[in-house]
Amino acid sequence: MILGRVKPLDAILATAEKKSLHRSLGALQLTLFGVGCIIGTGIFVLTAAGAQKAGPGLMLAFVIAGLVCMVAALCYAEIASTIPVAGSAYTYSYATMGEFLAWTVGWALVLEYAIAASAVSVGWSGYFAGTILNEFMGIYLPQWLAAGPLALGGQPGGLINLPAAIIALLVTWLLMIGTSESAKVNAILVAIKVSALTVFIFLTVPQAEMARFNPFLPAGMFGGFGSGVGAVGAAATIFFAYVGFDAVSTAAEETKNPQRNVPIGLVGSLLICTIFYVLVAAGAIGTIGGQPIMGPNGIPFPAGSEELARQCALAAHSAKLVCSDEALAHVLREIGFSGIGNALGIAAFLALPSVILVLLFAQTRIFFVMSRDGLLPEFLSKVHPKWKTPHVVTAITGLVVATGAAFFPVGQLADIANAGTLYAFAMVAIAVMVLRKTDADRPRSFRTPMLWLVGPATVFGCAFLFLNLPAEAMMVLPIWTAIGIVIYFLYGYRKSHLGRGIIEVHEPEIHDIEPAIPGVDERDPLDPPRRPPES
Repeated sequence: MILGRVKPLDAILATAEKKSLHRSLGALQLTLFGVGCIIGTGIFVLTAAGAQKAGPGLMLAFVIAGLVCMVAALCYAEIASTIPVAGSAYTYSYATMGEFLAWTVGWALVLEYAIAASAVSVGWSGYFAGTILNEFMGIYLPQWLAAGPLALGGQPGGLINLPAAIIALLVTWLLMIGTSESAKVNAILVAIKVSALTVFIFLTVPQAEMARFNPFLPAGMFGGFGSGVGAVGAAATIFFAYVGFDAVSTAAEETKNPQRNVPIGLVGSLLICTIFYVLVAAGAIGTIGGQPIMGPNGIPFPAGSEELARQCALAAHSAKLVCSDEALAHVLREIGFSGIGNALGIAAFLALPSVILVLLFAQTRIFFVMSRDGLLPEFLSKVHPKWKTPHVVTAITGLVVATGAAFFPVGQLADIANAGTLYAFAMVAIAVMVLRKTDADRPRSFRTPMLWLVGPATVFGCAFLFLNLPAEAMMVLPIWTAIGIVIYFLYGYRKSHLGRGIIEVHEPEIHDIEPAIPGVDERDPLDPPRRPPES
């Protein structure tokens, strides 16, 4: 039975014990760590798409998405502290619900990370073209090189988003040769992002005009399942702005008094980020307005659609928030702070490539673990003799990411990435509840409070947001999953190491390959040593 192939948890934990980490993080440190992980690309690149779906209701959308993240984070924290190994939701599912469901989760994570990296690449391209090229160099890329084709939601005259494709390929190359950002560089980039948003809030919120918030919900609270509009539809899109909170959950094994400090760190960081996001949305909408461009039936044109692209090409709409490729810098320029707007554009230009790197890193490691488990061909996990990186899977991933970035708009990409994310988070909540039943006596450094409520709330919240994605984005996940199931039964089911009676845990191998996890300067002294370079 495929549902009976469960990877032994004891084997996983025996390996994990070899790299147990020193518990040093307090509640404040964990909260600040969480703010740094969560505040990233979403707020810089999705403000315009969110406003097109909900108008001023974007502020409420951030609250809705934050609440779903909160319950999901509490589930993540328990299972991350119980099974502290690489592979994320894929490994958690393998150890609780069996190989088949683990495969679907891993396959969804592949979609999530790759498409999210494409979305960030497109967001970076907007700031690069608008701030670096236009504002500083006076260079205007021809339209056919600056955007994807109109039929895919690009812009009139668009053919390929060349800067987005180039940055995706450049980061892929850096990851292949083993370049990773250091902890110091990562801290500087986090400081740049948080400082940029803080300055934005202080310059815009005092100038906000209440009249610009009326009507507050031009598309309603709930636009209907599959519509992707309204405050809930916007929440399903800008959920992307919170992805990264799971990194806080995995820090549970490094936290002092985790039962107290992990909930404080998780809830505290999510609250701080939600307040940041709501104030940024209030500042942007209150200064230049954020009403969506309505279609003839009184419903907003879909974000990332051909119809919206045509409207934004008109002079009457071109300066609107919902039409900007670099929303926050655009707002500051519109209200007379061009220099600071350009500085914010530079901040995004500098910070977003590190997000692409982390997403590509995560995607290739998921592929690596699945290949090492025999569910994907072993050549995908081949490590380069000189660079010590999984170069084959990194190159394949980079080409897919660059292709998505070259031809699709950021709103569509974010929605597709969210579909995979929401499925994985729901499965993590189910895995926590299953493990409580099947292995109740297993030591847990953190236990989710009121799991009987928090677990089902996570599953419901993720399913509810998924059903409020645009229908096209919703359909991508079942189609992608169907393709994955075919691959599993044609290859993975027969080649699976566990199915053939081979129980392997590859944690040491993952920690042997380069680069180290982005944002980490030094290896833990308890980690296995790296392989010596070959002569």
